[in-house]
Amino acid sequence: MSNATQSTVSQPNPGSALLGRLLSPGPHVTYIIFIIIIGFFVIFAPNFATWGTAGAVGRITAVVTIMAVGMTFVIVCGEIDLSVGSHVSFAAMVVAMLLYNDVPGWIASPLVLLLGAGVGAINGIIVTKLRIPSFLVTLGMLSVLRGLALSFTGSMPVPIVDREYVEVLAGGTMLGIPAPIWWTLVTVVAGFYLLHMTVFGKRALATGGNTIAARFSGINTDLIRIIAFALCGVTASMAGLVLSARSAAGNPILGQGLELDVIAAVIIGGTSLFGGRGFILGSVVGAIFIGILGFGLIVMGLSTSIQEVVKGLIIIGAVSVNRK
Repeated sequence: MSNATQSTVSQPNPGSALLGRLLSPGPHVTYIIFIIIIGFFVIFAPNFATWGTAGAVGRITAVVTIMAVGMTFVIVCGEIDLSVGSHVSFAAMVVAMLLYNDVPGWIASPLVLLLGAGVGAINGIIVTKLRIPSFLVTLGMLSVLRGLALSFTGSMPVPIVDREYVEVLAGGTMLGIPAPIWWTLVTVVAGFYLLHMTVFGKRALATGGNTIAARFSGINTDLIRIIAFALCGVTASMAGLVLSARSAAGNPILGQGLELDVIAAVIIGGTSLFGGRGFILGSVVGAIFIGILGFGLIVMGLSTSIQEVVKGLIIIGAVSVNRK
């Protein structure tokens, strides 16, 4: 076989490979379940199929979607980050305090994102260098960040009076689309490109798929994991910025419980909890799935307790079908 032929065989078309990943069984099943749930609410939930509902769901799911992009990288590497909910609260409190002390929003926001990357990197360094399971490390970081957020102002919210900050991140619109949805789109596009179209993405998938083989092939798997945790920290901080702008305050309990929705969204989206397989688009669909599920149950008038039961059962069913 000639060298030219060998080159052709060993280097498949990147576009075809990407299309194959997007149409593989994981996301495909997710899309089917997603359409079934939407159809159910359109038929049985009054006034569900409206543009107002679409806008409301978009705003509700923006934060979870942003966080799900970063979480996808961590889970693809075979790890987990339970600290993201507390990280949201921590970021919201830090930016609120910076703004309260007259730091301009265009300076405060990048500083908080850098801080988020630093906290995520610390998680990754502890996991990779001390060989402690990420479940335990991030569970500990969850408590650390929650405690810091609560101690900053004695558990009291910090009001945000910078109207420009609020408008840019949450209150404004462009082309009739709310600002949070634009920030979500930016995050999703960046995450999609990084995971599915770069060398780093391929190495992250290889690291989660078979760490030993990845190391023997020359991949610095520890560095890949650290970067994945740092990316997760950045998206959690971004979610904190959006939430703080939406509520016009930094609140120490702002992100409480969000980690559960984020992890569920990623797994529902077809990413393997054991690593080596992940889909940014699937995580987005998973986040929207959870948002529509919660909003639809509210529209149907179910009590909060019943909503949690139904939501939990449907999520378990969706994940089970996806794994099957």
